Amino acid sequence: MFKSLRTLFRPELVLTRSSSSYVTRMRHLMKLKEDDGACLEALRSGHLLLYHRLAPLLQKAPATASTPGLFQLPAINTSDFEGVLDKLGKSRALVNEAVLITCTEQHEAQFSLDVGVLDKSEVERLCGGAFIDLRKAFFLLRGPEAPLVARGQALLRWHQTHGFCSASGHPTFRNQSGSQRVCHSSGQTYYPKMAPVVITLISDGTQCLLGRQATFPRGMYSALAGFCDMGETIEETLRREVAEEVGLELCVCVYNAVCVCVCVCVAGETIEETLRREVAEEVGLELDSWRVSGTQHWPFPQSSFMVACHATVTPGNTQVSLNHEELEDARWFSLQEIEEALRLKKPPRNPEGETPTLWVPPSYAIAHQLVQEWVQQQRSAAR
Repeated sequence: MFKSLRTLFRPELVLTRSSSSYVTRMRHLMKLKEDDGACLEALRSGHLLLYHRLAPLLQKAPATASTPGLFQLPAINTSDFEGVLDKLGKSRALVNEAVLITCTEQHEAQFSLDVGVLDKSEVERLCGGAFIDLRKAFFLLRGPEAPLVARGQALLRWHQTHGFCSASGHPTFRNQSGSQRVCHSSGQTYYPKMAPVVITLISDGTQCLLGRQATFPRGMYSALAGFCDMGETIEETLRREVAEEVGLELCVCVYNAVCVCVCVCVAGETIEETLRREVAEEVGLELDSWRVSGTQHWPFPQSSFMVACHATVTPGNTQVSLNHEELEDARWFSLQEIEEALRLKKPPRNPEGETPTLWVPPSYAIAHQLVQEWVQQQRSAAR
C-alpha cells in the first residue's frame, strides 16, 4: 500500500512547446497586471464577477435531470454594469475598483468587484441574481466555477484588509489590476499572499480518521487540518497538528514535493497553476503534463493554501485522545461507511434529535479528493 501511495504522489513535470495559446494567454495576463493602461482598457471590454460584502452574485442555472437546483456565475459586461450604476444614480468610477482575476482563452479579462456600497436588493433586481454567502455558494455551483469565485473573493478580501503599511502605518495604494499595493512612504510593496495549511487523511490500513468542528454542518466529517507555524516543514506541521488534535503519532506521511523553479503563489492559485503561469511568463514554455495531487486554494478563514497529505499510524496505535478545544469529535470510519457517504449527491437534511447521516465535504474541496484517493487505495489493496 505504501509503495502504491508513493507512486501516486511522485511529482513529475514535462516541458513542451515554446509557443502555445496558454503561453500567449499568460503573457497577456502578465501585461495586464503590470501595465495600468492596458488593464484599464481590458476592464472596459471585460467581464465582472460581482460581490456584495464578499458574497458573490449567483443566478439560477437552467435545470436538467442531472443538475437540478444549481446556480451559475453571471459574467456581466463592464458596460452593462455601468448602465446599472446609471440607473442607481451612482458614479461609474466604482468600476475602476475592480480587481483582475484572470483572462479567458479568448483573452477576455475577468475582474471581481465588491459593490457593498450599493443597495443589495436593487443590484440583485437589476442584475437578475442573488448574493449568496460563499460557503453556501460552493454547494450550488458547478465545479469549474467554484475556484474562480473563490479566487475573486480572496483578492477582494486581501485588498480590504491591507489598506495600510505595516512598516509606516501610512495608506497603501494599489495598481490598476490589484496585483500589488505600495506604500510611498516606506517603499514597501505588498503582494496578495496565502497562509499555508496542511490537511491530512490518516489511515491505520483499513480505516480512516475524520474529525469535525462544532461549526460544521450536522453529520459532516473531514480530514484533519492545521496552519503551518513559522519555520516548520510540512512534515513537522503534520505531526504536530495530529498530536495536538487527536493524540496520535504518525509513522508515515506522503505528500507532493515539487521543486522546479522559485516562484510565488498568487492568492487563489494552486501549485499547478503557479508552475504553469511562472514557466509560461519567464521562459515561454507550456507545461504539457505533470503529476501532482494535493494542493488547493481555500478562501476560509482568510485565503489558505492547502497542502494535502496521506498519513498512517500503526494498527496498534489508534486510540484517539481528543482535544475538545480543537475538535468536537474525531472517529475512525470503515471503507463501507465512507463509500456510503460518497454516494450522497447532496448534503443530507440531518434534523435535530435524529442520528445524523455521515457526509463529507463537497467534491470541490480537497478533503473530498483525499477521501476518494483513500477509497481507491483500499479497493486496490483488496484485489
